[in-house]
Amino acid sequence: MADTVQMAQVTDEPRRRHVYYQEGSVTPAIFKVVAMIAFAVMLVPAAVVLLAGLNQAEYITFPPQGLTLRWVIAFFQSDTFRGAFFTSFGMALLVMVISTTLGTMAAVFLSRVAFRFRGIMRAGLISPIVLPGVVLGLALFIFYIFSGIGLARTFPGLLVGHIIVTVPWVIAAVSAALYHYDISLEQAARSLGAGPLTAFFRITLPNISSGVSAGSIFAFIVSFGQFDVSLFLSTPNVTPLPIAIFQSLRNKAEPTAAAAGVVAIVIVIAVMLIGSQVVNVRRLVSTTRAKG
Repeated sequence: MADTVQMAQVTDEPRRRHVYYQEGSVTPAIFKVVAMIAFAVMLVPAAVVLLAGLNQAEYITFPPQGLTLRWVIAFFQSDTFRGAFFTSFGMALLVMVISTTLGTMAAVFLSRVAFRFRGIMRAGLISPIVLPGVVLGLALFIFYIFSGIGLARTFPGLLVGHIIVTVPWVIAAVSAALYHYDISLEQAARSLGAGPLTAFFRITLPNISSGVSAGSIFAFIVSFGQFDVSLFLSTPNVTPLPIAIFQSLRNKAEPTAAAAGVVAIVIVIAVMLIGSQVVNVRRLVSTTRAKG
């Protein structure tokens, strides 16, 4: 009798699970609908910029009167916008390299070393993400002026501001990758005679490469489109693309500024696609080596 009851309970278990999933399937559907709505809302401003930059009219209007690449070509022919684009692109690459290095080192340190004020230090390093960009840019500008270190309205000062804004994104991405990393792999390499740097670059770094790649992509995108910090720290000779767009819209609402937004959106999408492909290639190579 007891065996029969036990078999009935075991047989009834999948049925209860099926009913549970069927009853709870409403919640994932709601989340999907909300996510789709939020995604659509975030895409609306980008779609407006794309259509305004491809507009045939002489001024920024919406809906567009026709589609043309005239203003995109004018963007690349403009010395102001072309110089601002290469300034932002070069600075974003430099910031990406520096922020990825510093952010990865900080994430590894915070995950490996236990000390009393580690939580406070982590919160301080991540705080630029939650602080308003205007407040951070103004604070850096005032600090540069009153400290007398000579960084106010200079390229190094602008570079430091971008690094401060982008490093937290790298720390967050690499910390998430380190959370799922088994440190015993590195300890095994150390026990076999590998040095600390060799174990890190040969064992740890390949395993957290997805987090490092994601952090570097975030750093590039945030630096390339950074407006608030650049507004306070940019120099007359070094004008990033967001500041050039702002100055153009202040003087004349011509579609060239919207075309600059089109180019920026295309660059961001291209960087994200290239970054995802690089991560997939790394996973394929590591999987192939493991099978071999």
